[in-house]
Amino acid sequence: MSRPELGVGAINSGWGARVRERLALAPDDLLRDRVYRRLWLSILTAAFANQVMLLALPLTAAVLLHASPTQMGLLTAAELTPFIVLSLPSGVWLDRVRKLPVYLVGEALIAMASASVPLAAWLGQLSMAWLYGVGLLLGAVHTVSGSAAQIVLTQVVGRDRLVQAHAKNALANSGAEVIGPGIAGLLIKVLGAPVSLLINACLLLGSALILRGLPLRETLNDRSDSSMMGASNIGSSLIGSSFIGSSFMGELWAGLQFVARHRLLMTLAVLMGIWQMAHYVALTVQILFATRTLGLSEQAIGFSYAGMGIGTIVGSLLGHRWSHRFGPGPCLVLGYAVTGAGWGLLALAPEGFWGVAAFAGMLMSFSAGAIFIFINFLALRQSVTPAPMLGRMTSTMRWLTLLAAGPGALVGGWLGEHVSLRASLGLASASALVLAWVAWSLPAIRSLKALPSSEPEPQAA
Repeated sequence: MSRPELGVGAINSGWGARVRERLALAPDDLLRDRVYRRLWLSILTAAFANQVMLLALPLTAAVLLHASPTQMGLLTAAELTPFIVLSLPSGVWLDRVRKLPVYLVGEALIAMASASVPLAAWLGQLSMAWLYGVGLLLGAVHTVSGSAAQIVLTQVVGRDRLVQAHAKNALANSGAEVIGPGIAGLLIKVLGAPVSLLINACLLLGSALILRGLPLRETLNDRSDSSMMGASNIGSSLIGSSFIGSSFMGELWAGLQFVARHRLLMTLAVLMGIWQMAHYVALTVQILFATRTLGLSEQAIGFSYAGMGIGTIVGSLLGHRWSHRFGPGPCLVLGYAVTGAGWGLLALAPEGFWGVAAFAGMLMSFSAGAIFIFINFLALRQSVTPAPMLGRMTSTMRWLTLLAAGPGALVGGWLGEHVSLRASLGLASASALVLAWVAWSLPAIRSLKALPSSEPEPQAA
């Protein structure tokens, strides 16, 4: 072999080594863990399914069934109602059972609900009432299965790596959000919104199959656990199975007490409740605003939603780093401000090209801000909670933070129908920006520079 050939080989070998070095995972990277890698792949698959659902269900209502803003608000409220009714009892139940099977069954049920929409359309039975029923089922599954998914993540990665795990999960979602909306918009344009939900069903079933048999050591709660905090006598007059007996009611009350007595958890619950209200005010009208005010087609809306993917990538790449550098509290406040600014941008958007750009910009701003919010909010609440209380804490916090979401959806729909769609977006923006200012003024949030550890007994509120 000649010297020139040796030289070229050496250069190529050196270049290849540098590329492999850059692409190699860090020694402590979560993706090196085989169990987490399967969980991450399942999350990625479900994320693509969610992109179809995110567009197809509201577009079915807005375009095919010509829903009014008030009906869109009712559809959103239908999805939220199960959170209010089922969150607390499901938390007690989840602390007693294995979470992974609950997670898998939830994915399968959502797939069935998605497939029911095109079936109803083919039978000529599709109506807003049918979509309300689908919304109720989706909400019920998300209430129970969504809480189970969060606990499964904690059991897979451990508490000290929760921010990194949530950031990587967000990065998985970002890939779907960059590519998925354009594909979803094209599918909806070619097949129609209802039929596209069959694709969503297939992806969700695939996500469940990836997780089937995942090796996981789960923590179950002892019904006589001392974390009952002396509340076991509550509900002792109820007779029946353990699900409605004194033990069950005592554990439910213990979960409520744990959150109510923990200053940080209660502060986070109030702040997130206000933000969720603003979020659902905007969410109720944004598809109507895009189709009726800006005149976007289904495919154009799908491509605009790619902005959400870009925002998720930005939030995922910067979220963990900024949280480590500035602290989870300041990053939480930044998320409130960024989402509020995005809703304000859309409220002021003109028609035409700049309006379309503003819609994509709002979606990008929302997703980046939401990543800043949730990777820190979820990590904070999980880091301060003992393992036997995780199910009840998760469900209690979801219940508290979504109490105002249903009224927010109804207010957004009513305001959009009786005043204007811009008024709804303006209310969401103002609420989020004021919330960011209030949150920054709280020392308990502003000075939160690292994840606190779990405490055997919560602080008095």
